Amino acid sequence: MVDQILGLSSKFFWSCKHNFLLLTQQSHTKLAVFEFENFRGKKVALSGESKNVLEKIERVGSVIVESGPWVGYECPGFAGEQFVLEKGEYPRWSTWTNCQSIYSLSSFRPLKVDSADHKLNLFENAGFEGRKMEIVDDDVPSLWAHGFQDRVASAKAIGGTWVGYTYPGYRGSQYVLEHGDFKHWNDWGATAPQIQSVRRVRDMQCIVNGAILMINLILLAIKGTNKSKKVALCSLWL
Repeated sequence: MVDQILGLSSKFFWSCKHNFLLLTQQSHTKLAVFEFENFRGKKVALSGESKNVLEKIERVGSVIVESGPWVGYECPGFAGEQFVLEKGEYPRWSTWTNCQSIYSLSSFRPLKVDSADHKLNLFENAGFEGRKMEIVDDDVPSLWAHGFQDRVASAKAIGGTWVGYTYPGYRGSQYVLEHGDFKHWNDWGATAPQIQSVRRVRDMQCIVNGAILMINLILLAIKGTNKSKKVALCSLWL
């Protein structure tokens, strides 16, 4: 029985892992916005997307992400500058942006974290042409340091969710790259083909909960077998 389970393809276990991540994320997205800095004033709690939170609150002065991640937008209707908000507290505008001219947040939506595995392809020209840089399960604070220029005109987010920045060190305007193809820099909301650093967006609470649940189910299926086979089976998930 166990030998048959161990003989299943890694693709099957990846599929299980993927589905559990989606299920746990769907029930664990929660964000609260406050009217003033330091979590004071009127509070609005969100568990799903809001095209215009300013219909419920006069302004957004601070944010608490209880679980996520999320992306906030400068303008209603998910438009304008983007700001990735991962689990934590944001007591004032300077904690979610280093842009001195953007003070407002108007719309929010949960980010899609479809996989714990990350893979991103960046291209020099639009339509996936020119020089290419492939990034797998890593954060890159400077594309220049890896021998790639700052011109990024198209991208393919093959696994996971990413955020790109216009400057090295994760500074400047932010651009969310969820799973899919981006043939032109306009597709990720940019006005110019410039990205100089990228990092992964991860929902660690979702990943841990999904992993624990799946491993427990596997161990129940092989209860009573020897330890080495249990370890081998669990390693397919991890």
